[in-house]
Amino acid sequence: MNTEISRRPLGSTGEMVSMIGLGGAHLGLTKDEKESIAIVRTAIDNGINFMDNCWDYFDGQSEIRMGKALRDGYRKKVFLMTKVDGRDKKTANDQIEESLRRLQTDVIDLLQFHEVIRTSDPDRIFAAGGAMEAFLEARKAGKVRYIGFTGHKGPDIHLKMLKVASDNGFKFDTVQMPLNLMDAHYNSFEKNVLPVLIERKIGILGMKPMGAGVLLESHAVTAREFLLYAMSLPVSVTITGCDSLRILEQAIQIASTFKPLTVAERAALLEKTRPASAEGKYELYKTDNLFDSTAANPQWLG
Repeated sequence: MNTEISRRPLGSTGEMVSMIGLGGAHLGLTKDEKESIAIVRTAIDNGINFMDNCWDYFDGQSEIRMGKALRDGYRKKVFLMTKVDGRDKKTANDQIEESLRRLQTDVIDLLQFHEVIRTSDPDRIFAAGGAMEAFLEARKAGKVRYIGFTGHKGPDIHLKMLKVASDNGFKFDTVQMPLNLMDAHYNSFEKNVLPVLIERKIGILGMKPMGAGVLLESHAVTAREFLLYAMSLPVSVTITGCDSLRILEQAIQIASTFKPLTVAERAALLEKTRPASAEGKYELYKTDNLFDSTAANPQWLG
C-alpha cells in the first residue's frame, strides 16, 4: 500500500504520532497469531506509529502478539503505549514488569492507568502506597517515558482524576477517552473534558470511534463517517481496532486521504446521529458494565 499518514503533536511531550493508532485489544480477537502479527507490521509499514495495548487484553495475548510483531527492527519505528490495572504500588509494579516482558522491550513510551471508571480510582492511585508511586519509579528507572490515564464511564470521573493529579502537583502527559458521534450528544467527553485537555496542552487520545462496532448497529451513519468525525476532532490520535487486514486497509485508506470535515459536514452528521444517541443507547461503555473488565475481575486492581 505504501501510504502517507499525517502525524500530530502529542500534547506538550514533543512527540509526533500518527493520526490513527492501532488498537491492541483487537489483536487478541484474531484467531491466527500470524495474521495479528501481519496486522501490526502492515500498519507500521504504512505509517501508523502509535501502538495501543493493555496488560489485561485477552490474558496477555494482545501484548504477547504485539511483542512478537515488534521484533526485527519494528520496535524502534513505533510509539508504544500500554496500560495496567493495579491501583496499589505492588500490583501496578508487577503488571508493569509483566507488560515489559510480554512486549519484549526495555521501555514503554507511554504507560497509562487503565479503566479509571470509579470515583474512588483517583484517590486510590494517588494515595500513599498507590499505583502512582510505581509509575513514577518506573519512569525514574527509564522503563517508562510518559504517563497518562484512560477511562470510558463518564467525564466527571476524568475531571476528578485531573483535579486529584493537580492537587498532588502532577500533570498527565496524555488522557484517553471515547470520542465519537454518539458521545457528542450524551454525557459527553468531547464537551466536558476535551476543552480542559486542550487548555492544559495534554495529549488527547480518542478511542471507540465506532464503540467497538456497537455504534454501527444504529445504522445512523457509515463506518467511514464515524471515523472521519473522530479524526476531525482536535486529538493527537484516534485509536481504532482492526481484527483483520481488510479492516486495517480500510482505516489506512481513510487516514491517508483524510481531509477534516467542514463545519457543515460535522453538523449534518451530528443531526443524523441525534435520535439514536438518546440516553446512551449504543454507548454501552457508559451505561452498562459490558466494557468494564476490571469490574468483572476486581483482583486485577489489587
